[in-house]
Amino acid sequence: MSSTRTGKSCVIVVENLPVPLDRRVWQEAQALRRAGLQVSVICPATVDYPARFEILDGVEIHRHPLPLQARGRCGFVIEYAAALYHEARLLLRIHRRRGVDVIQACNPPDLIVLAALPLLAMGARFIFDQHDLCPELYEAKFSRRGPFYWLLRAAERFTYACADQVVTANDAFREVALARGAKGGRVASVYSYPDTTWLRARKKPQAVKDKPVLGYLGVIGDQDGVDGLVRAVDHLVHVDAFTDFRALVVGDGPALGGVAALAHDLRVDDYITFTGFLTGEKLAAQLAAFDIGLIPDPLNPSNDRMSMNKVFEYCALGVPTVAFPLVETRRLLGDAGVYAKGGRPQDLAEATLPLLRDNALRAALAEGARRRSARFDWAREAQKYLRVYDRCLGLPQPLAFEERRGAGVLLPGE
Repeated sequence: MSSTRTGKSCVIVVENLPVPLDRRVWQEAQALRRAGLQVSVICPATVDYPARFEILDGVEIHRHPLPLQARGRCGFVIEYAAALYHEARLLLRIHRRRGVDVIQACNPPDLIVLAALPLLAMGARFIFDQHDLCPELYEAKFSRRGPFYWLLRAAERFTYACADQVVTANDAFREVALARGAKGGRVASVYSYPDTTWLRARKKPQAVKDKPVLGYLGVIGDQDGVDGLVRAVDHLVHVDAFTDFRALVVGDGPALGGVAALAHDLRVDDYITFTGFLTGEKLAAQLAAFDIGLIPDPLNPSNDRMSMNKVFEYCALGVPTVAFPLVETRRLLGDAGVYAKGGRPQDLAEATLPLLRDNALRAALAEGARRRSARFDWAREAQKYLRVYDRCLGLPQPLAFEERRGAGVLLPGE
């Protein structure tokens, strides 16, 4: 397929994860590429994705260095300042080479619009892809509001004001965007459903399975609750005296070292395997071992509204999910999920224990998860996403999503 079918060029800018690791961004980029746009992505470089430039599946990926993986407020200021410099530099480089018709900024943070302003002044269109509610995310991380919270609210409002179109990760975020200043006709929700051609996990023969496996797939950051998962395992082992299981934590992130140390301190490191970053067949083999998917993200206003990618991925794997009673998670999973009765790690453990003990219950909930997965259709969401670009570009023919069965790169979820 020619990359110049429409003659239009777009750039997606994402700061918190590299591409193609960020599954939502990668699926969006592929949808645009297959619809005939020239697609570039600007994102950070990491140890696992060090190349400053490469082309994957026809998508140009420009990666830039970051001085650190921020954890405190001062660290975020340094990280975001460095990212904005590199994003502005790379946007201008792409513009000089082939022009830029649309810039799509994927938060966090809500500051990427600053890097885009010079090209917006030259006529480029701007799409704000709101992955997270940054003010609520700040409040959840630091357990307070204060001046930074209100600065984030101001940055969010400025980004809405600059946006020709806003894409939110779910309907709950769309309602927040409308309440905070985004214009109604310019806001569309696009869920991060997985492309099932990406998720090709193969179940092992039952004879190979010795103990049920608790699985976690995703980023391991301070706000993701993996420390709570470790404490839940501790409760199962040392309070419930249940040891006939093992846990797999698949993924990487700035908190990995801390949660691994916590597992050692609590004397449960023999029960938990931290695989680190995996892709391809190694990742498929670990996902194939999952019997129960865990969502340990804690109760807070940010997580209550967030559509966890893990919901979609665990359902696509056909495994039951155990989570805290988050509003959006309960809405998505319904009776295909099992929910803790409170917000403590021991509550997560108590919700998990019946599934570990009862093979028939696990099987029944797994079937419910598979049925639920049929609702999570990326092709439908991708077409909604392309309509956002139609409104920005005003092409004579609308962009059309082209599915490509049996292809794609197997990557860890967010």
